[in-house]
Amino acid sequence: MGKADLHLHTSISDGMYSVARLLEHVEANLDLDVIAVTDHEDATGGHRARELAAKRGYGVEVVVGAEVTTLQGHLLALGIETAPKSFRGIEATLEAIHSQGGLAVIPHPFSWLTRSLSERTVARLMHRREAGITFDAIELANPSPAGRVTAGRALRHNRAWRLPATGSSDAHHLPHVGTGWTEFEGTTAADLRRALTTGATVAIASRYPALREVGIGQTLLGLAWGYSATPRKMLRRTSMEKPQA
Repeated sequence: MGKADLHLHTSISDGMYSVARLLEHVEANLDLDVIAVTDHEDATGGHRARELAAKRGYGVEVVVGAEVTTLQGHLLALGIETAPKSFRGIEATLEAIHSQGGLAVIPHPFSWLTRSLSERTVARLMHRREAGITFDAIELANPSPAGRVTAGRALRHNRAWRLPATGSSDAHHLPHVGTGWTEFEGTTAADLRRALTTGATVAIASRYPALREVGIGQTLLGLAWGYSATPRKMLRRTSMEKPQA
């Protein structure tokens, strides 16, 4: 069985490690076959990771992704080339992801500890089941505090929705990488995509490193860096879009 961690952040958004350090850590210490780099509002980290992994001959395969802030909450876009625009409605964001051939995954469902899609929003779209405006998977094993707090509720709802399940770490610090993962038949990103399409995935979470293992200083710095990630991205994007005088 293959293993994939599909929700990872780097210093390009609010992670506390570089793309290179992430890849070095995964290659040296973990048995992951596939990872997805999902920086907030930005696919740059995924592109850099994919290129660097290929250049260095690493065994792990990289999926380019982004964690997009919609008006209703966060949404993971996997297998994309460009991050969809932020702060748009969930329907428009889903269309933008699928127009690139990407997959849309609900991260940390219903969590009040971070921007998350609500039960009402997910239920509304699941009831509609409109082509191109639906979810491809739901994150049911996220060992972070944001993921754990509503995990039981998400699992109960998904018994009716029957969305494919993913497991991911939502890591912002290196000790967290690989503490949540998705198991699938095969070892490649293509195998993973097939498993998600058919619902043949298993979501697993392990022990999440305690605060003392990460370090209080690093944790506090990470929180401050994290809360400013999306505003920083939006300000940068706005400045780049301004017409030149």
